[in-house]
Amino acid sequence: MNPTLHSSPPGTDTSVVGKYRWTICSLVFFATTINYLDRAVISLLKPYLETAFHWNAGDYANIEIAFKLAYAVGMVGVGRIIDKLGTKLGYAISTALWSLAAMGHALVSSTFGFGVARAFLGVTEAGNFPAAIKTTAEWFPQRERALATGIFNSGANVGAIVAPLTVPLIAETIGWKWAFLITGALGFVWLVLWYAVYETPANSKRLSKAEFDYINADIPAGLPAESAVVEEKPKTSWATLLGFRQTWAFVIGKFLTDPIWWFYLFWLPDFLGKQYHLKGTAIALPVAAVYVLSSIGSVGGGYLPLGFIKRGMPAFQARKTAMLLIAFCVFPIVFAQYLGELNMWLAVLVIGIAAAAHQAWSANIFTTVSDMFPKRAVGSVTGIGGMAGGLGGIALSALVQKRMFVYYEALGQLNKAYFIMFLICGGIYLLAWVIMFTLVPRMEPIKLDADDILPTAS
Repeated sequence: MNPTLHSSPPGTDTSVVGKYRWTICSLVFFATTINYLDRAVISLLKPYLETAFHWNAGDYANIEIAFKLAYAVGMVGVGRIIDKLGTKLGYAISTALWSLAAMGHALVSSTFGFGVARAFLGVTEAGNFPAAIKTTAEWFPQRERALATGIFNSGANVGAIVAPLTVPLIAETIGWKWAFLITGALGFVWLVLWYAVYETPANSKRLSKAEFDYINADIPAGLPAESAVVEEKPKTSWATLLGFRQTWAFVIGKFLTDPIWWFYLFWLPDFLGKQYHLKGTAIALPVAAVYVLSSIGSVGGGYLPLGFIKRGMPAFQARKTAMLLIAFCVFPIVFAQYLGELNMWLAVLVIGIAAAAHQAWSANIFTTVSDMFPKRAVGSVTGIGGMAGGLGGIALSALVQKRMFVYYEALGQLNKAYFIMFLICGGIYLLAWVIMFTLVPRMEPIKLDADDILPTAS
């Protein structure tokens, strides 16, 4: 397909333009689900692996750091690789490699081996979000990107829901190695679907001209169709991208807030087990409940700025306002343990609300990249931010969790370590919001050269 491009007006009736772009979004959702399922498995197998390999909190923290360090290293180049290879091939290679890495955990026979396996998983899983954000930038107009991002990002929560409902059961019935093998193999199912369905909008035979025009509604009229999607310009160096305040706003936001999601993902089962003495399949329901709430938050976070935009608020102002409201929603997690003394499910509720707020935040912070940068730089900037998020996770694990958790575990006061972590969770989003929007108080799109296609400043 190669239709003549013209801009659809902002008020275009989406019911008549087609919905094929949402099929693409569903594929990205499925990939993100598998991505998070694979990385969440180890947190649910922790009790079995502690027994098999005699781990303490420090051993587990070291394995977690290996994953995060490799994830951050992977982010150094993965965005640029995906920008170069294109979304279809780049996403496919990343998924195939991380699926092999996930299955490879079943071959491990030592604590060091788990560190190596987690490192390989981290470096390969780094490709998911740069590829997903680039896909969204290619397939959705600016006004729908936060919603599309929120929907595919909710796959992270679905993966984290599926994990506690399946992994302990598999481990109890046929052994922990099979949990890694079965979940890892799902990535190859996705690869078949991806190659059967995905093409760029300009090359898709399933996409109508009306929907193609709607997708490119932000593109100035008169430009060739290919320039909206297929960009053959020289790639922009990291040095150039790091010279923009917009890049640093995204980087700092990811550095501060990504570690909180890592904390939920890797330590929530441990918290529930140690605090409320839950074991095996008994931990499934409360963990799943947290991620059900976070799924709602992910999609709701995408709808929130869209609602503001429909009421006449400029897109960037809508994003900024939504992110402030979201940041305040995290704060009640400070009271999680106090509420848990009254009833465990009250603690689960406030942790779930905080996790939902993180996913809503994530849907919007990712979208700020496609708001401010041309499509050819989206993968690279997302990669830089992902690397920063990984480094933030390493810093939190090495400087706070590892030392603090080992110290308080030795004293038999692990609840104090979790209280300190909940304090950090409660305030970090407000700090991130202040820094981000001090750096970029208004919508200031980046033009890397005169031909770049960007949304109108708001």
